[in-house]
Amino acid sequence: MWQFEDSEICSIGMIHPSHSRHSGLSLLSGMSTFSGISTLSGCGSPENMERLPELPASEERRLRRAAHVLQQRLVLRQWLATHKLQHAYSKLLSLDVSSLEDVYWLEDTTARHVIDPKDFNAWSAARQSLPTGKEALQSLKSDLWSAVVKSSKHQDAWTWGGMLVVSISVCGLVTLAAMTQPSLAPEAKHSLLQYVTGKYLHPPSCKVEWGWEEPQAVGDTMCFTVFCFQRNGQPYPICDTDELVVNISHGTRKITAVVELGSGDPAKANIARVKFTVRTAGVYIINILIGGQVGAGGPFRKWFLAGRVEARRSRVGRAHGALVCTAQRARCLHVHPRDRFDNPATLDRPADQGFSVELAPLGGAPESALGAAATFEYDAVNQRVSLALCFPRPGVFRAAVYYERVLLLNGEFDCIVLTAGDTASVQRQLGARRGAAFEARVVGARARRVLCCLSAKQLLVKDYILRFIPKRITSFRLCPSTRLQLAARAEGSGPAGELTLDDGVQPALRLWSAERDLLAAAFTQLLLANCGGEDGFKNKQDFFYSEVRKAHARHPHEKLALRVNRAELVRSSLKATRHFTLADWCKNFDVSFQGEQGVDWGGVRREWFSQLCAQLFDAKFGLFVSCQDSPAGLVHPNPDRPPHLKLKHFEFAGKIMGKCLYESALGGAYRQLVRARLARSFLAQIIGLRVHYKYFEQDDPELYLSKIKYILETDLDAPDSLPEIYFSDDVYDSSGKFIETRDLVPNGATIRVRNDNKLQYLDALAQWRLAARWRPETDAFLRGLTLLVPDNLLAIFDENELELLACGTDEVCVSDWRAHALLAGAGRDWQRRLAWLWAAVGSFSAEERARLLQFTTGCAQLPPGGFQELNPRFQITAAPTFGALPTAHTCFNQLCLPDYDSYEQLVRALLWAINEGGEGFGMI
Repeated sequence: MWQFEDSEICSIGMIHPSHSRHSGLSLLSGMSTFSGISTLSGCGSPENMERLPELPASEERRLRRAAHVLQQRLVLRQWLATHKLQHAYSKLLSLDVSSLEDVYWLEDTTARHVIDPKDFNAWSAARQSLPTGKEALQSLKSDLWSAVVKSSKHQDAWTWGGMLVVSISVCGLVTLAAMTQPSLAPEAKHSLLQYVTGKYLHPPSCKVEWGWEEPQAVGDTMCFTVFCFQRNGQPYPICDTDELVVNISHGTRKITAVVELGSGDPAKANIARVKFTVRTAGVYIINILIGGQVGAGGPFRKWFLAGRVEARRSRVGRAHGALVCTAQRARCLHVHPRDRFDNPATLDRPADQGFSVELAPLGGAPESALGAAATFEYDAVNQRVSLALCFPRPGVFRAAVYYERVLLLNGEFDCIVLTAGDTASVQRQLGARRGAAFEARVVGARARRVLCCLSAKQLLVKDYILRFIPKRITSFRLCPSTRLQLAARAEGSGPAGELTLDDGVQPALRLWSAERDLLAAAFTQLLLANCGGEDGFKNKQDFFYSEVRKAHARHPHEKLALRVNRAELVRSSLKATRHFTLADWCKNFDVSFQGEQGVDWGGVRREWFSQLCAQLFDAKFGLFVSCQDSPAGLVHPNPDRPPHLKLKHFEFAGKIMGKCLYESALGGAYRQLVRARLARSFLAQIIGLRVHYKYFEQDDPELYLSKIKYILETDLDAPDSLPEIYFSDDVYDSSGKFIETRDLVPNGATIRVRNDNKLQYLDALAQWRLAARWRPETDAFLRGLTLLVPDNLLAIFDENELELLACGTDEVCVSDWRAHALLAGAGRDWQRRLAWLWAAVGSFSAEERARLLQFTTGCAQLPPGGFQELNPRFQITAAPTFGALPTAHTCFNQLCLPDYDSYEQLVRALLWAINEGGEGFGMI
């Protein structure tokens, strides 16, 4: 029996004879076999000490701690065995009870979770029998340690069937111990023998060989190799249990990497190949972790440059429509070079050697003299090319910008060139209170003189009564969907010429005007004022938000109380807002639900918007309906709605959508989304586009596959084509009962559909089924929507962009979620909890992810930019509870996550919370 001092830890073990051949025992001469107990005192001889390599001070301290912890756990295990409680050993370790001292501090309420009820009395008696004095406790531990040494029942505690012992004192390292079982001493990942001989994986000794030379262009699959070595410099065969992890990030985005360990060649068993793909230029951070430690001298910063310029990705920075210039005055445009992955590309040669421009009179051949007047200059700081155009004479020209003789993405456009006097005249007319007006003549069989009046929202065409009283003929909205096409003309004819107006809804109108170029320039300038700058969605969105804020700048965004009933949300909300003026709709609603105690700091308002939109646009409510058997569930106004739903409900739905867009324009925490999936044909009508048969493919796929596609692919002029189709449509009620036959055109029931008119028939069918059937409902919806949002602003988007603007993104991306979530917690348990959370979210269905998002933020949909634009940012905070349900603060987009015993328990708690507690507010 040994006496234990603070400065000395003695360990004794037993070696089974069958394991004495292990090579790890060769260092200790005369110790090939053991039976019973050995003091190993001979191992402390000076000869053995000289042969042992010196251990660094930090690792020596680590070994001391590991040996001490191992001894304390063996003593605890022997004490439990003495009281026949050895089966509780592993459960106590899970509570961080690893010594007899820890037993003192373990409360009975905690112990009941791990001690079987039938053994709890024995546990209490054993705990009470522990001595209270320090000397008595030390004596008990010495006796228990003696029993550990003498007992043969602990041979299962050692790997290889036994262990060599350590004797470490103040005079230095005396001997080495063989590999201990990790479950008894997880802090000691390697045996003392491995530490001293250096035969263990040493992350700082690993090396990296990069498979490319810097700087490297994006686009290829990059590969680098990690060579793993032991501390003593020998190769180390890497395997899965060594936990080699490669983290690659670009900003906040994580890059997925493929790691291949080892090789078929035994000489290359120490290598790990890492492959990843780079498509975005910039700095990438590569961090190699081995067993949780940073290896190979990382982290590494690697630069990747944009690829060569790709013409079909490069674009001219210009507004939608034609370019208005003044003759003999330079007009500057910016060309943005891009590579094939849309990265800003750098030019490796002068701009004029790669870029070129062709200028030609409208309808004529390119003129080299015009192109020679254009100049290119590269701006390396902003990574763009400045293109200066200078036209020597007025007229209408077609410009085409090329890179290496390939046309740019939007490189072809018209240029309206005016004289200095005409430019001044257009500006004067646009600045006039009545707007601009130009005389013209209708081209066709009924030629007559008309007046074209331009305002900020529309182009009015007026006829003359008695040759001097104007009367409105038709109007065209000033939006990108209205096209003004200029016809070619003879050289030297001045600004006169023919033009065509076409908005896709009404028949095209051909006009001739002596001031055609001035009319086209005024139209383009007003269109630019309505649509903003460049034609990308982000630019349109920024312009839209800016104009909406300007339109309501005089209305204060102060709080306005709104009290509603959750059980009758639509009815109570309509009643509460029925007398609201425009100024009231521009205020900040302070929403409260009857019978609930929630205080609205933003979360209650978001839930009101979310739940109200969900009910209004739900097909089960009856106000909107989806086409039969539509898998996408896209909804449009319901012409056969229940009797209690009136047109005022559609107007109210339009106001709610307008309110959401207005709140989004204010930005930050005010941003609201419309929780709906609207049919493409309905979105097209909101922005003023003409509905055509192609919308059937998404809105009514069953009709498209059964009828539309058949008509498109069938020869209707063939004698055997059956059945005969006419310009009419049979109308049925919701139960399938025939009501009437509707003519799609006058006398349509007598006009047979043939090859030459089948497209006309399909468009007429689309106009009836997707627009005319619910025209009153659509008009009511637009009256409510345009109360807050001017219709000319909505017209700058297409139907897909409008859905993205109003409804946000559909799919909840876990990687985007994880990249932009803010975390508040620390420690190993917190990291384990987070890993379980992300694993759970990754396994959730799309509906469950949306429910979790709604539970935390009050809304199941995201802004157009995803989690990056969510404000406040999504937060995950450690809750100071154990095993409870998660809670959320929707006003701050904060999820409070308690701790759990297992991953399964976390999943059950999370699903219960989001499914049973996703709605309603209470005071905690």
